[in-house]
Amino acid sequence: MAAFPFRIAATDGAARTGVLATPRGEIRTPAFMPVGTAGTVKALTVDQVAAAGADIVLGNTYHLMLRPTAERVARLGGLHRFMRWEKPILTDSGGFQVMSLAKIAKVTDDGVAFQSHLDGSRHALSPERSIEIQADLLGADIVMQLDELVGLPAPAERVAEAMRRSAQWGARSKATFGNRERQALFGIQQGGTDEALRRESAERLVEIGFDGYAIGGLAVGEGHAGMVEVLDYAPAMLPAARPRYLMGVGKPLDIVEAVARGVDMFDCVLPTRSGRHGQAWTAAGPINLRNARFAEDESPLDESIPVSASRDYSKAYLHHLVKSDEILGQVLLSWHNLAFFEALMAELRGAIAEARLSAFRQAFAQRAAAASDSEA
Repeated sequence: MAAFPFRIAATDGAARTGVLATPRGEIRTPAFMPVGTAGTVKALTVDQVAAAGADIVLGNTYHLMLRPTAERVARLGGLHRFMRWEKPILTDSGGFQVMSLAKIAKVTDDGVAFQSHLDGSRHALSPERSIEIQADLLGADIVMQLDELVGLPAPAERVAEAMRRSAQWGARSKATFGNRERQALFGIQQGGTDEALRRESAERLVEIGFDGYAIGGLAVGEGHAGMVEVLDYAPAMLPAARPRYLMGVGKPLDIVEAVARGVDMFDCVLPTRSGRHGQAWTAAGPINLRNARFAEDESPLDESIPVSASRDYSKAYLHHLVKSDEILGQVLLSWHNLAFFEALMAELRGAIAEARLSAFRQAFAQRAAAASDSEA
């Protein structure tokens, strides 16, 4: 029996909308999780994140274990209390950051030995240590197994090796985690763009038994078309009665296409990263507020989005803030972008519930294509 009840309220083709019920609150699916790398969603307060519509945020194990250290967070009452966020938190395993940020990382079947990108200090991350940090020290509601990520393209034998090692680490993660009533553990499917490897990974994970299942190893170089090709078959390999989480994705078009294929949860740094660089996401596509054409544009970003950043400030003012390198510009654009992503998820939930996802998806793709053409 899974730790958290997952109720699917409606389906439309492969797409689903429902609720994942946790002791800290309900997560409406499809759900977008803002990334709170070091105990903060960059440039935003937790009140702004909640006002944007987020039901859950993501914390990064690698960053928090190095600074301020997971042990310190635990002494200060856990991650929820530390960052003043009372809703659910999902933590990643730390594996992705170890592979991408550490100065030197050595992977063996035991785990990963690495040097911190901050000061060169040496650390080790095993499946057991990752679970201890996430579940026992940080106190995450949803914990991810440690996995090994391979950037694409990569040799088939390397992708297969990482998939099988991830499955072994998944079993060790589950053994360490055990069965808990107030916390859930998700397994991670790997296998690159190889359908047979994806199937083998899914079968191994289902045999172990997890509270939810993630699709990992995408958004790492395969491109949108390659990702969609994998999503044509990968979600259906995972249990329909449990939430499916596509890790590290993504752009709005990626999210819409993934939802249509049965994915329930997403995370990405894009909303806040774009905001810090002067880019705002809109229904007509992304716009660059540094552009001179906004210098006297008195219209807001989107009056339909119920946060102040979206409806109460003119593009002209935001242009001024961005061009002047004022911190408030980063705050307002990050807040708007996050609210835009959360509004998109609400639109998707409504479209699925009303059995009109196909029309929504078609219109969205047409707008995305038009925006791409105008940018070109």
